[in-house]
Amino acid sequence: DLDKEMTEAETEEKHSQADYENMMAESASKRSADTKLLAEKSATKADMEAELEAHKEGKEAAVKEHMATMKYIQSLHAECDWLVQYYDVRKEARAGEIDSLTKAKAVLSGADFSLLQKQGGFLQRRNA
Repeated sequence: DLDKEMTEAETEEKHSQADYENMMAESASKRSADTKLLAEKSATKADMEAELEAHKEGKEAAVKEHMATMKYIQSLHAECDWLVQYYDVRKEARAGEIDSLTKAKAVLSGADFSLLQKQGGFLQRRNA
């Protein structure tokens, strides 16, 4: 009976040792696979961080360009508003200049505007 128990104990120990060795081999292969996976994920993370940094720089440049464009548009808008606001004044001034140049050209050609100036009020005196 003792021999039988010893044989069973030895057999059970051999099976337990074999299970332990299998478990250790599986653990080693799992650690190896996990190490490879960790290295791959670390490389992927580094690549994505570099790509993210490049995108951040690109975004910063695009934002600066957009701000410059908006500032330029704003200055154009202000200039157009000014042109529209003072269009009539500038039109009258231009018409006056054209009229003056026409009269000056006529005077240089020999025309006499002395009567028109007295009658038209070009050089009239005010009576107080």
